[in-house]
Amino acid sequence: MTEPSFDRLFETIEQLVMHHSPSGMEQEIDTFLLDQFRLLNVEAWQDDAGNIVACIPGQDTTRSLAITAHKDEIGGIVKAVGADGRLEVRKLGGAFPWVYGEGVVDLLGDRQTISGILSFGSRHVSHESPQKVLQENTALRWQDAWVETKCTFKELMDAGIRPGSRMVVGKHRKRPFRLRDHIASYTLDNKASIAILLNLAQTLTKPAVTTYLVASAKEEVGAIGALYFTQRNSIDALIALEICPLSDEYPIADGEIPVLLAQDGYGLYDEGLNEDLRQAADICDMPLQIATISGFGSDGSIAMKNGHVARAACLGFPTQNTHGYEIAHLGAIANCHEILQSYCQSTEKQASAEKSV
Repeated sequence: MTEPSFDRLFETIEQLVMHHSPSGMEQEIDTFLLDQFRLLNVEAWQDDAGNIVACIPGQDTTRSLAITAHKDEIGGIVKAVGADGRLEVRKLGGAFPWVYGEGVVDLLGDRQTISGILSFGSRHVSHESPQKVLQENTALRWQDAWVETKCTFKELMDAGIRPGSRMVVGKHRKRPFRLRDHIASYTLDNKASIAILLNLAQTLTKPAVTTYLVASAKEEVGAIGALYFTQRNSIDALIALEICPLSDEYPIADGEIPVLLAQDGYGLYDEGLNEDLRQAADICDMPLQIATISGFGSDGSIAMKNGHVARAACLGFPTQNTHGYEIAHLGAIANCHEILQSYCQSTEKQASAEKSV
């Protein structure tokens, strides 16, 4: 992919990142996605579980494929609102306070967004202060942190900040940063995969089977959106788009080569579907890394484990600092799109050949 194409991909991901979407409060990204699909003249709607679903009719309407990328992001959820304007927060998905550090966070109220400071307490203290243990081999926990708003209790109530309100990293901290051919940002998991869905909506025409592009809801808290969608729609195969963690324990290299998972923490992926994706990658002369990983699940593995789909796969791009300030090669993200485009085209050719026999 040429450098100008990387520029466009970066800009698309940047737009997506700058739309807040903590699990269960995803309205900002919902409106944006529906507008984008409408501009691309692709039929799209939002279902009762909050998924944004785009449908590209297939030549064979009796068969279907779902390609999913979750649109929700991790963050925090308000546990208690103090009279002094301090908020107690707990994790929403796999969020850790030490990853975010002290700094601006946004609190999404029912009527207004209020910014506050995620705080851990002073460092110039002795063992008489509870913060002292955080300097000495003790992991920082959410119950050790708080959000300082300097608002009155009434001001917070008027804004609709309450137990259950969502907390995310402040927007001015979320704007992605370009590291040559890499992108660095919070919430590449999974906004970068949503960018792939948008590219497919633009380039995928007349697939062999009806193809659903699903921006799934509430994945970070149990793949709720994908389970709802696959329970109510007969899907022959599901391919989940995801980040793939870079770690010494996994044989995955950084760079522009995508990763195809054989197994994750929820179980095995379908070998036949994986073989089809490997062949699609071969057609466009693109290598793939194969990996088994733990501490991870996707729309595909969770839906397959629950018996909602018979065949599932997970295609991802190598990512540093997962569930933190993530770094990924723009080429790997773009190559995931190329492989899926090849997969749909090769499936179309195969279907055409079968009809002519």
